Amino acid sequence: MKNRKRHPMVLADRDGTLIRDVPYLSRLEDIALLPGVAEAIRQLNRRQIPVAMVTNQSGVARGYFPESFVLESHARLMELLAAEDAAIQGLYYCPHLSPKDPHSIPEAALARYRRACSCRKPEPELLLRALYDLEGDPERSVVIGDADRDLLAGQAAGVSLGYRIVGGESGAQTVFSPFRVLSFAEGVERFLTWLDRG
Repeated sequence: MKNRKRHPMVLADRDGTLIRDVPYLSRLEDIALLPGVAEAIRQLNRRQIPVAMVTNQSGVARGYFPESFVLESHARLMELLAAEDAAIQGLYYCPHLSPKDPHSIPEAALARYRRACSCRKPEPELLLRALYDLEGDPERSVVIGDADRDLLAGQAAGVSLGYRIVGGESGAQTVFSPFRVLSFAEGVERFLTWLDRG
């Protein structure tokens, strides 16, 4: 990114972070923004801090839904945010599943999705792509997600800060104990405070 002005940005997981966590979401009517998400993104939009959503969607490789549904679900998410005057600047997803995974589906039609890849979190490829596309400065950016793999991907991408959403489970297992938050909105609030102090 030589000679490009880089900005702080937010890299967010999808399920359990921005929208309600529905295992292997496969119906548009099940998409619902979590409380405070639209307001937090609107605040980031006002400050011109880009937001990228980075999500693993192995339901494609497992045969639970087609890749086209992932695109439809993201269009629906953008509609819900637009209704709240909020917008995400980048959408990134990984449809793959390693053939070594015990839950891998052996159907030939899905073979192209069954492969080891560098885009499935905790691998960093999608985060690096988002940082490049949106001119993000990893040293002034944050990853917010509901699983350790989200923060591990952030570390691998050189992102300085990460917050792990644990909901109401104060004793939730995580290797990132000092960086637990109850919601995406709290993560954004803490990130902006950290950014303003810097």
